[in-house]
Formats: sequence, C-alpha cells, structure tokens
Amino acid sequence: MHNPILIIGACGQIGTELTFELRNKYGAENVIASDIREGGEALMQSGPFELLDATNYSAIEDVVMHYEIDEVYLMAAMLSATAEKFPMRAWNLNMNSLFNVLNLAKDKKISKVFWPSSIAVFGPNTPKNNTPQNTIMEPSTVYGISKQSGERWCEYYHKKYGVDVRSVRYPGLISWKTMPGGGTTDYAVEIYHEALKKGSYECFLDSDTELPMMYMDDAIRATINLMDSPSEKIKVRSSYNLAGMNFTPKQMAESIAKHIAGFEIRYAPDFRQEIADSWPSSIDDAAARREWGWEPRFDLAQTTEAMLKNLKG
Repeated sequence: MHNPILIIGACGQIGTELTFELRNKYGAENVIASDIREGGEALMQSGPFELLDATNYSAIEDVVMHYEIDEVYLMAAMLSATAEKFPMRAWNLNMNSLFNVLNLAKDKKISKVFWPSSIAVFGPNTPKNNTPQNTIMEPSTVYGISKQSGERWCEYYHKKYGVDVRSVRYPGLISWKTMPGGGTTDYAVEIYHEALKKGSYECFLDSDTELPMMYMDDAIRATINLMDSPSEKIKVRSSYNLAGMNFTPKQMAESIAKHIAGFEIRYAPDFRQEIADSWPSSIDDAAARREWGWEPRFDLAQTTEAMLKNLKG
C-alpha cells in the first residue's frame, strides 16, 4: 500500500489529471485532493476532497496530520498571463504556498515534495534553441520570477535541510479534460475547442511563434516517474528541463486542417506575445532522460488526433 498523498491545487489543468492518475495507481483513498474551491463532478466523486487555501500553513498542516500524509504535490499557482494582471497576488500564492510545503518537509511532517517549475524561468537572454539545463535565467514575467525564486529555494532546502523536493520545468501543456487557467500557451488548447465548434480560431500569438509543448499524458507520466525514482538518481534539486515537442500556431493549425476540412486560423497577437517571445523555442532535457529515464511519447500529429477524438466524445 502506498503512503497517503496530498494534491494541493487538484482542480487545475494539471492537478485534475494528476489526481485521477494517482488514484488509479495507488487507490482513491490514498490520494487526497484539495483546492480553494470544488472541482468538476468527476473529480469530486472520485475520492476524498478537502477545501484548502495553499497560503494557509496551519490549514495544510491540519490536513497533513489528519490523513497522515507522506507526499505532497503542490500544483496551486497563478499562471503567466493572469499573474501579469495581479503581480502581488501571484507572488503571494506562488511563493508562500511553496514555503508552507517546504517547511512541513523540513520539520519531517512529510517526506517528499513535488513542485512544478516552468519554461517561464528563462528570459530574453536565454539561448532560445535547445535551451540547456543550466543557463542564463533572467525571467521577465511575475510568474517566471516566482518560479526561478522557487527553484532556488527548493535547492536550498534540499542542501540545507535534506528536503526530498523534486521538480520539472513544464513546457506548454495540452489537455482536453480541464481548460487551462491563464497561461501564455493556452491557445494550444483553445484552438481544438474552437476548431470543433466554429471551424476557425483567432490566435493571440503570431503564426511563427515556436514554443516547447507537451501533451498532458506525457506531463503526468513524467511527474509520477520523477516522484517514483530512487532519491539517489535525482541529481537536480532545482528543476529538470522537460521536453515533448516544439511547434508554431501555424503548424498546429495545419495539423488540425488534416482532420477538419476548411479549418481557418487568424492571428491577433496581444500582450501574451511579448511573454512568449521571452521563452525558449526548444529545450534540452538530456539530464532528465539520463538520470531518471524520461522519454516523451506524443508528437504534434498524435496530440491533434487524441485531442479531437476526446473532445468529440
């Protein structure tokens, strides 16, 4: 039997699917979902759920003690586009929630932590192609600044207090079960919904904006594989680069047009274009592949096929 797991931010784009997968793997009763508000019906009926504010240390501690939690997946965050509108709220949520969980681990109340970072840690001066694991990181967004700071704190808590904290830098994530929540790569989910509903899409990024992306099944598999790996294999305690595929909105539209005749895309770049321009176009994830066996399974064609099939029902 697996020790109890707590997912904080279980109702978000990643949290929802992570909850289902962990419950499928370890049993519903061993995976406690939590968020500041209730999620969809399927999530709520799939196992135990707690209303929980990620910035409230004592509330998290109470849940940890009550369920005798061993591992915490901290998925609560304010994402890139939304964070630009509410900088201090984003900083407060993204950083204080991390400190709460790291301190629980430091005090030996939990034994293992997963915390997601992002390609947002990179900035305009980072090498854009095949971005290395260790490189210049000068993020220009509130979200990126909070994630870079979080990486440094994760590494510090590991070195100073022996906290077993693990992390990946997620690229843009594509999923059909839950809509994304205010990120710069949201177009790559919205486009499938609009293609099926209207046969057209107005994209908020330029046609040739190439970004690293990943199908959600790969992201969930990477997350669980990392957490299941023996501690001695995890050499990077800030966050691992993680790559799936790279493409532009134009290439994505072309892949959809192969399935939906006459699909059209228009481009109307907004403030998110500047954010996307500061991010890499491809990622070198050799460290993750070498140290804990990471390997993606979905390319763009397979992702488009899976998204359209699942959204059609």
